[in-house]
Amino acid sequence: MSGNSDDDAPNVPFLKLVDCSLRISVIPLSIATIWLTVTNHQDNTSYGKLDFSNFMGLKYMVCISTISAVYAFVAAVSSWIRCLVSKAWLFFVSDQIVAYLMVTSGAAVMEIVFLAYKGDREVSWSEACASYGKFCSRMKLALVLHSLALCSFLVLAVISAYRVFSMYEAPSVSHKEVGLEERTT
Repeated sequence: MSGNSDDDAPNVPFLKLVDCSLRISVIPLSIATIWLTVTNHQDNTSYGKLDFSNFMGLKYMVCISTISAVYAFVAAVSSWIRCLVSKAWLFFVSDQIVAYLMVTSGAAVMEIVFLAYKGDREVSWSEACASYGKFCSRMKLALVLHSLALCSFLVLAVISAYRVFSMYEAPSVSHKEVGLEERTT
């Protein structure tokens, strides 16, 4: 293990700026996703009222967006605290977990949006967006904002992985091991 710290790496100021900017950008994206989803409702005289709370996938996205916004804020603040900056593994694991949670919630809402627009004739579900156009449009916009926040976390996961794995030296291969590999092939 080499003794590389964040101060020794040549691109750290740039990476730190990108890292912090991405974390801060997740906050308004997640808040906008939450607001669009929670305030999304539409009443139809023929079919009744449709509300975000009718869909478990939308409630799940609100929960994950809340977690990602809070984590992004805490991580952005923590990235400037010297004792926590050295905990690269903590950021790496946390970024991975949040990114995966955002993928799962995005997939759940994507399925809802698909079924709302296309329906599923095999199980006699007709498309709902013909009757609930405003609801579907807001749900689609919330999914786009959630996807942008997810993209930010995917980049953050790569940056945190780079920070963790750049602390270690590449494994060395001795000349004896190279000779054995050449003979066996």
